[in-house]
Amino acid sequence: MDWFFFDYIFDTYILSIITTVIIILNILLAISLVFLERRNAQSLWAWLLILFFLPIIGFILYMLFGRTIYRKSIFAIPEDEKLGMSHLVENQLESLEDGSFKFPNETTKKYHQMIHMLLYNDQSFLTTNNSIQTFTNGRDKFDSLLEDIRNATDHIHFQYYILKLDGIGQTLYDALLEKQKEGVTVKILYDDMGSRRLSLKSFSTLKKEGGDAKSFFSSIFPLINPRVNNRNHRKIVVIDGNIGYVGGFNVGDEYLGRDKKFGFWRDTHLKIQGNAVRSLQLRFLLDWNSQPGGDRIENEDRYFPEVPSHGEKPIQIVTSGPDEEWEQIKYGYMQMIHSAKDSIYIQTPYFIPDQAFFEALKIAILSGVKVHLMIPSFPDHPFVYWATYSNAGTLVKMGAIVHTYEKGFNHQKIVMVDDEVLSIGTTNVDVRSFSLNFEVNAFIYDKEQAKHYREIYEADIQDATLLTEEKYKARSNWIKIKEGFAQLVSPLL
Repeated sequence: MDWFFFDYIFDTYILSIITTVIIILNILLAISLVFLERRNAQSLWAWLLILFFLPIIGFILYMLFGRTIYRKSIFAIPEDEKLGMSHLVENQLESLEDGSFKFPNETTKKYHQMIHMLLYNDQSFLTTNNSIQTFTNGRDKFDSLLEDIRNATDHIHFQYYILKLDGIGQTLYDALLEKQKEGVTVKILYDDMGSRRLSLKSFSTLKKEGGDAKSFFSSIFPLINPRVNNRNHRKIVVIDGNIGYVGGFNVGDEYLGRDKKFGFWRDTHLKIQGNAVRSLQLRFLLDWNSQPGGDRIENEDRYFPEVPSHGEKPIQIVTSGPDEEWEQIKYGYMQMIHSAKDSIYIQTPYFIPDQAFFEALKIAILSGVKVHLMIPSFPDHPFVYWATYSNAGTLVKMGAIVHTYEKGFNHQKIVMVDDEVLSIGTTNVDVRSFSLNFEVNAFIYDKEQAKHYREIYEADIQDATLLTEEKYKARSNWIKIKEGFAQLVSPLL
């Protein structure tokens, strides 16, 4: 009996200590959420409720999904690592402000305020001597990329969120390895969570030949990375400093339409030639140097060669992420929406905007602007899809023209207004892309390019179904329940 009483007292004591520790941790986390971290009010309240009503589970969920980073903890970049590009931004800002800026066309002149805003990122200088090739299916994109890799003469910088060494992935890797053996410097950067089945050991042969590979925010645990947020979602390839690729395609056989679940993979990717490639190069170098291990890339002229004029397309390469003071790409999207007079076109796999973005679209609809939205017809992430469907239904009720893409999976990330300016890249219309992940987009100020994209959108409509108000209202109760739950957790998605 005495021993039983002693055990009871001891167990109660231990339990009280554990409970006290959990309460203290919850309070500390709550304080950090309220006073230290940059969050919108919806996300803030959602995490506070989870922490206080589900103390232990909430703590685990927060450590996996809720943590954010601070700029100095990740990209404490010395001035000399900006590689001499900041003076371009300063000169363009000054000329825009004193009225001496030479606009290449009337569209850039019309959007000078947006150009000015986006210039507050050191990589986002405006270039005007670019050509653009647009890819809307994986086969064409990878065929072009393989050809350019095989023609490389100096270096190849290769960065993807998802990199799989399956059919197309192995083909690309073999081509990269062959170029490294020829003396072309190859560096591969992939995200450790997006490519969680990949290991640095996979690139041992490349390293033996003098190439290098890194994983972004790597984990010590195989297949498991405790940092779900702050992933590098960028897709950038730079070849010899004069050819750049950016867009939505990752590397894997499913992006060639070989996955039975998704079928045809509808995405958009750009091949850019001209001085805009310098911005893509700078972004790769900064991302590479931010991660430990391997050789650092120093400021060398070979990475920023003088390139001849390839065209007349004005482009700003804009990056954003939790390391930035502002949500640059979201601000660019919103500036476009606010400036729209006639039309807004959006294609995105995930449509879970924050309140500011959603309200801007609603204002545009009520102001008579035709808002067009295209989303997938089936999910790759259920919670995300039903939140997307619910938000799309809200816009349909207000008069937006919404289509669900039926041919396969719609993964492209595009915003265009008034057939004049468009943005194509890696950024989804959701809080994760706006605030939590590292993204990159090309902002293009050109009516001809916008017209080309409009034609692509209209072609996609042939493989899509119009989401009418009647169809949305007729959805089942089970879908309504899924939408309600998805909306409840949407601040955390």
